[in-house]
Amino acid sequence: MQWGGSMLKFTKMEGIGNDYIYFDGINQSIPMNETFIKNISDRHFGIGSDGMIVILESDSCDFKMRMFNMDGSEGSMCGNGIRCFSKFVYDHQLTDKTHLMIETKAGVKEVWLDVKDGHVHKVKVDMGEPIIQTKDIPCLFHKETMIHEPVEINQQIYYLTAISMGNPHVVMFVDDLDFDIARIGPMFEKHPMFPESVNTEWVDVIDRGHVKMRVWERGSGETMACGTGACAVMYACYLNDLCDEKVKVDLLGGSLDICFEDGHIYMQGKARTTFEGIMNEEDYIC
Repeated sequence: MQWGGSMLKFTKMEGIGNDYIYFDGINQSIPMNETFIKNISDRHFGIGSDGMIVILESDSCDFKMRMFNMDGSEGSMCGNGIRCFSKFVYDHQLTDKTHLMIETKAGVKEVWLDVKDGHVHKVKVDMGEPIIQTKDIPCLFHKETMIHEPVEINQQIYYLTAISMGNPHVVMFVDDLDFDIARIGPMFEKHPMFPESVNTEWVDVIDRGHVKMRVWERGSGETMACGTGACAVMYACYLNDLCDEKVKVDLLGGSLDICFEDGHIYMQGKARTTFEGIMNEEDYIC
């Protein structure tokens, strides 16, 4: 069905609480400007979400994904988002494949769909090779890597591990996840050491196969979950000899299974459609 004029069909989806508004950008024209994205993402006056994801055609892959944070800035990659993206294209009959190649700003991602009763239940994603060279993250640090290095932030020393999973992350280990993240998170996100800002994760290691985390995402604040963040957390634990190759990562919104195999990080977790609707574009463009 073609949707024209100012009426846009959307789908609200979530991956363990990391929620986005999804648009079929193949069969309808979607605004991708800051005002529109901020307005629809507003949880009081809009639809409410951590941002917006658009499904597009790709010249080289099955589909192309563009994702935006709730402040309108464009992100490179979202692990929970790509799982829901994959569910969207299958459930909406844009494809009948259960193995897909998806183009993102962070490169091509390979996904496998677990289908039950005609609907996607879980998605496994090859998140690619983690990057630890500080110049490529990017992270303005005086060493080639930052692995459990002492760094002063706002007159306090934190031991940080910096990793890119297509977007920049900085990870630290704590004994207690009960703290004022809204006060501390922005100090890392906007620190000049991270010229493209940074996603920040705090990790409580339960044992070598199980960790818990909280995340402050650049452009969105604290979110219920972050797929790339969970991958960065797993690899930070691995680099610091705190875990083995397979780890269950608990986030506020649920759990992800992360494994490190042949140099790549693989993530598996649920994807769910919350609701669908039709909106008037003109209500959100001013």
